[in-house]
Amino acid sequence: MADEPQRHRIEVACPECGHTQIEPALVISTQCRSCRIHFQVRDGVGVPRPRPMTRLAPQRQPGDPTPTAQVSKPAPAPPRLKPGPAKPRSLLRRLLHPTRPPREVLCFGCGHRFHTAADAQSSQCPKCSGYVSLLDYDIAEHWNRRIQTRGNVLIRKTGKVVGVTVRCHQLTVLGELAGSVECSGDLIIRSHGKIVGTVQCRTLRVEKGARVEFLNPVHAESAVIDGQVRGQITCTGAVTLQKRAHLHGLVRTSSLIVKPGAKHTGTIEMVTQAQS
Repeated sequence: MADEPQRHRIEVACPECGHTQIEPALVISTQCRSCRIHFQVRDGVGVPRPRPMTRLAPQRQPGDPTPTAQVSKPAPAPPRLKPGPAKPRSLLRRLLHPTRPPREVLCFGCGHRFHTAADAQSSQCPKCSGYVSLLDYDIAEHWNRRIQTRGNVLIRKTGKVVGVTVRCHQLTVLGELAGSVECSGDLIIRSHGKIVGTVQCRTLRVEKGARVEFLNPVHAESAVIDGQVRGQITCTGAVTLQKRAHLHGLVRTSSLIVKPGAKHTGTIEMVTQAQS
């Protein structure tokens, strides 16, 4: 929905508070971003919510004929109650059910970052109105369908993702991955194999004992390597080689940290953040 041309979008006014907002041309119902009520949209116009109606019969006098029609009278709208102060939770409830902070979400369409409830299953970008899924995926078998979510994805040892693009927040690979990766969070690799697609993430983490080969360049903000890696890595931040790390290939970074025992074979290009 976020990729629709501008001519396929309309301006809709909230029937309750009059706030105007941009919506897709085929919208049926939506939520006002000002007063947060849901309302329907018909022919591009917001339709107010139906009010309860009470039907009253006219008062009969002695000798009057039997009435054949009824008079309808709208019931007065109930007064809006202002929410009172929230009741503080007990200490035991706070320990057993701690309040999770809002989660940061990156819109797939316009790249806008916003926050939503930690337990939400989906959200809508406040800038472009694009739909964003927040579902988590737990893959334990062969998978060949495209994944697009800002939740987390786990590929178990028996899982195999081949020939598709995975767009998510955090991706943990314990099995086999042969596709492209785009993570707004971390890419954690704890398995052996080749990644044939492009890789873009915030932090690349190759755990101890893992052996991975990237057939296409990796773009990340930072990288922490404690296994064996072969490929080309470009980072705007630091690349850290732990004591068990063995990196073979071209590294373009603004900072390289090599712990005692780590090995690197290849070329190192030190660049500034403006050049990367």
